[in-house]
Amino acid sequence: MKKVAVIILNWNGAALLRRYLPTVIEGTDDAIADIIVADNGSTDASMQVLQDEFPGVKTLRFDANHGFAGGYNLAIGQTMYPYTVLLNSDVRTPRGWLNPLLDYMEAHPGVGAVMPKLLKDGAGDKPMFEYAGAAGGYIDCHGYPYCRGRIFEFVEEDKGQYDNGPKSVFWATGACLMVRSGLYQDVGGLDEAFFAHMEEIDLCWRIRLAGHDLMMVPSSHVYHLGGGSLPQGNPRKTYLNFRNNLLLLHKNLPVQEGKRLLFIRRLMDTLAFGMALAKLHGGDAWAIVRAHRDFRRMRSGYTSQPTVNLLRELPEERVNIITAHYLRGVKRFTDLKMK
Repeated sequence: MKKVAVIILNWNGAALLRRYLPTVIEGTDDAIADIIVADNGSTDASMQVLQDEFPGVKTLRFDANHGFAGGYNLAIGQTMYPYTVLLNSDVRTPRGWLNPLLDYMEAHPGVGAVMPKLLKDGAGDKPMFEYAGAAGGYIDCHGYPYCRGRIFEFVEEDKGQYDNGPKSVFWATGACLMVRSGLYQDVGGLDEAFFAHMEEIDLCWRIRLAGHDLMMVPSSHVYHLGGGSLPQGNPRKTYLNFRNNLLLLHKNLPVQEGKRLLFIRRLMDTLAFGMALAKLHGGDAWAIVRAHRDFRRMRSGYTSQPTVNLLRELPEERVNIITAHYLRGVKRFTDLKMK
């Protein structure tokens, strides 16, 4: 068995497979990795495309769409290579992208997962970071995710400002996440109740709770199209982001600290609801209401909270990103003041 399984989860993505899978095949060292497409119950021509145009690529076929979380749990359970890369179907990989990630994992057994720099595919002449992970993610003091290279909707140009060696991060992007397969299983894999969005942050939080670090390795980079499943502004995406962020905090914080933070988030999300109404974004406003309703129903399923608050460990977690961005006008990670 090779050391790495590069698993691409596909759902009705025949066009994306034609566009991006050739780059993964060309850019991946086949001496260390197998490329596997796990099909999540597609009803388009995906399987025919794989059979006719990519006969050398291994495939798994599931009977239904199990979501990002469920699909990867099934795929990793059926493969179990020493390392697994969760790779989105809309990611372009340059030659040699995988080797620095594997080398770092092999040399640092205490690291549970790594990610490359995530750049925007199709950004033109300027290399731009991509929204979904940029140069590594953090969570601020109120539970809002942000990245080196992306704060809310503002995305930076990559000028090498985050290339100063591998960097410890709180969470790594699910668009291209390399993880020790055994550790993935030990911490419970991706939470299928999330279905999609923020489930990789939840996984990374549990990896950190288990005593392992996560790193961004800048000597590797990939290009992500983004929005391939649900584009920004889609009310379904709004719903999943709000609901899953609440679940993320409830299940991974100590009980009393979680209650305090979730009270603050209810106030902030009420403000977000009002802003959506003011902008005549009725779909987003209703999505926020449904997110809180469904969170109240789902939270009883999580009864084993940790005793340690990881949001206090790193200076990046003590930042108030709302105040920094909206009141002080901070747009770049390098301009944040760490406490």
